[in-house]
Parts: sequence; C-alpha cells; structure tokens
Amino acid sequence: MDQETKNSILIIGGGLLGLSIAYEFSKNNFKVLVLSKNRNESAGFVAAGMLATHAEGLEDELLKFGQESQNLIPKWIKNIEQDSNIKCGLKKCGIVVPFKNKEDLEEFPTYEYGKYLNHKDLQTEINGMNSIWKHGLLFEQDGQIDNRRRLMRALERACSSHGVEFQEGSEVEDLIFEKNKITGATVLCATGEIKKINCEKAIICSGAWSKKIFNKIPVFPVKGQMLSIQGPTNFLKRIIFGPKTYLVPRDDGLIIVGATVEKDSKFNPGNTPNGIKKLQEGIRSLLPEAINWPQMEHWWGFRPCTPDLKPIIGKSKIENLFIATGHYRNGVLFSAITSDLLLKIVQNKNLKEIEKSFLKKFSLDRFSI
Repeated sequence: MDQETKNSILIIGGGLLGLSIAYEFSKNNFKVLVLSKNRNESAGFVAAGMLATHAEGLEDELLKFGQESQNLIPKWIKNIEQDSNIKCGLKKCGIVVPFKNKEDLEEFPTYEYGKYLNHKDLQTEINGMNSIWKHGLLFEQDGQIDNRRRLMRALERACSSHGVEFQEGSEVEDLIFEKNKITGATVLCATGEIKKINCEKAIICSGAWSKKIFNKIPVFPVKGQMLSIQGPTNFLKRIIFGPKTYLVPRDDGLIIVGATVEKDSKFNPGNTPNGIKKLQEGIRSLLPEAINWPQMEHWWGFRPCTPDLKPIIGKSKIENLFIATGHYRNGVLFSAITSDLLLKIVQNKNLKEIEKSFLKKFSLDRFSI
C-alpha cells in the first residue's frame, strides 16, 4: 500500500527532538508526518529535564550552542504552552555544583559563569547538604523543564493542534533512494502491514536508534538508569549537580535522581540492582537524609551518543535528507535551537555566522573517512 504525503516532510522519530521539529515545521505550513516505533522509549520521556548549560561544564561550541538554545527556550516554551494549554514546568531554579576542594572548583570549565559558594553558603543554599562538600558554584541562570510529565505531552498536543499526523508503532525497515534523493520509506506498521510512505524531504531524529535507520550515522546508545523519591514540598529548591549524581526537585517535592552512564550496555533494557545501588549511593553522598524518603519510580533510557560527544545536525550527502541526533546528555537543552536550525536550513533561509559555525562543527561530514 502506498501512502502519499504531498508538499511534506517526513520525520523519523517521535521523541523530544522529533516532536520539537514537527512542531516547528507544522507552524510554518508544512504537512508533517511523524513515524515512531515506540515513543515511550525515547530519551525525552526519561531525561531529568535539566537546562544545565553551565552546570554541565560544557566547553567551546557546545557551551555556545547551549547558551543560544537557552536564550530561545522561554519563548519556545511559551508558544508550546499556548498551543497545548499545558504548563511545561520551566523554572530558572538555579543549579549548585559542589566540590570537595577549591582547586577542582577553579578548574571547572564554566567557573567564570558561576557564583562562588563557601561551605556556609553551600549549607544555606542546600539544606542538609553532606558536609564532605566544602565549596560550590551556583549557576543561577540554569534551570529545568518537567519533560517527563509535561513537556512531551504538551508537544504532542501542540503538534496535533497544527495538524501533525502521527503513526505510532511504525518501524522503518528501509529508506528508499533515487538519484541521490530520498523518496520515501518502507514501514512495518503496528498492524503487521508493510507500507511505502512517500516524501519530499525527510529528517532522521531517531535518537540512539538513528544508526539503525541510516547506517552512516555513528550514534550508539549510552544507557542511563534513574529513580525518583518523594521529598517534602519546597525542601530542595536548587538542583544539585554532583560529579556522579544529580538531584532535580519538582514543585510537588518529587526529586528526580540520575543517572548511571553505561557505555557498554547496548540496548539491554531494565533497571539493575547495581544501577539502583549507585543512584542510592549518590543520594547519600549529596543529601544524606533523602535516602530515607520514599522511592516512587525507577526507569531507564538510552542517550544517543557520538564518538566526539557532539550532536549531528544538518544536511546529509543525500540532498533532501536531514539529520538531528546525537545530543547525548543535553537533548532537552538543545531541542529549541536544533528545531529552529533545521527549519532554517530546509527552507534555505539566511543563517547568522554563529549558526553557520554550529552546522559546520556538528555536520555528519566530520565523521567521513
């Protein structure tokens, strides 16, 4: 069976980036079809939602990319909230990065962007902070979005309000090429039916699964296990970003705890006793009393990682095939600018010099042999 999508763009991947891109294109009079095998597996549903441009210690073009995206996020979220009627939990709550000695603090890549906290300041900012931490940096400009419970749902609804069509349970088996152009995809539907879907342009934003769609994309999965605990409302107002563990407080007292970094996990599903143990050790190392708070959920996901830990964004060697993947630990932070850039390059709009620089640094061509 053939399914035509005229004057259209085909988006392969229905996670946070796929939805963000679909939303941007649908607002600009594109007919958008999103194919998704299992949207609930996407990193957008499992990430903590930190906007940690500075607390993450990003450097060089990644730092600039994060800063540019962070500037776009307030308006981007406002539009999504208006089109969905769902609040997304955007908060500039500030992020505290603790250190055991001042030397490590002063060597932190984004040290100059933070406010120095001595031991007393640290205890004031974080009630109950483990006393092993003697110094800290407060990045007041950083914050969070409640992506798991709000943003993903809001994006789905906002996309639908602009006519985006979704085909959930659709697995892309093959891409169809003619004369260096993608003309469509062969798709195994949830019903077991094989369909050919035609397209004028396509964007691959399939996260950790991108290489399975187009094997020239050098993306691999890095598993992360997470859990949540229920603390008292407003007990923890800042995010704590420790060296191996972070604690992200929501408005209702729920605290997201993450995350393991398992580079050899492949696509092995499930939480493991060792993974949960590491998270609990992380809680104890940062906020000891929180280890006794009720555990609510535990889950896992797969971050899309590239060999140089930088995203792949822009054109491919196939003239009407575009790519947005490999955002690793910063998919939530980078979504706003990535969707904006994709729209501009597909529409052949004039780019600012910094945007040209990003596309050059994050091009798939950097991996060409």
